[in-house]
Amino acid sequence: METFGHVRMVIGFILSLSLAHLLKGTAKFIQHPGREKPYWIHLSWVGYIFILLVHFWWWEIPLHAIKRWTFPEYIFVVLFITTFFLLCALLYPDDVKEYDGYKGYFFSRRKWFFGVLAFSFVADVVDTMLKGTLYLHHFGWEYPARNIAHVVLCLMAIRISNQTFHGALVMIFLLYEMSYILRLYLSAG
Repeated sequence: METFGHVRMVIGFILSLSLAHLLKGTAKFIQHPGREKPYWIHLSWVGYIFILLVHFWWWEIPLHAIKRWTFPEYIFVVLFITTFFLLCALLYPDDVKEYDGYKGYFFSRRKWFFGVLAFSFVADVVDTMLKGTLYLHHFGWEYPARNIAHVVLCLMAIRISNQTFHGALVMIFLLYEMSYILRLYLSAG
């Protein structure tokens, strides 16, 4: 069996579960509009993670160039994609009854959410390095600057509980990610 085919299947399974978790959590607002009130910052992070998941799936295509997979590489990729599932689970817990809705829940779990998100940007660099030095360097200065800035902003978000800061932060992340995707893939033809 082709090794990358196996790796691709595992990535697909975990990513599919992540997307399903986000979609199911969001659908609850439509199914039961009176139960929990949506909170715009929380929903904006849901939208950001959705975009990140779709981008991740495309970002992983160059893994096919790895001719010989080792178990450490395989387990790293599995753990990396698992961080995205964890982010989805942190955004949509089984219930939020012990919190003051999604606003209270989000701010009470922001340290976990932003800690895992920061880790995902560090892991992203390792993942990109797995694809080869040439692949890593073709992104230029923006890729490392992007990841460093994202990690720093996540670490700040762990410490800051101000709603204005978090609202601005999620908008910056959303706008930047959409810009990054458009510049990476649409400008290339």
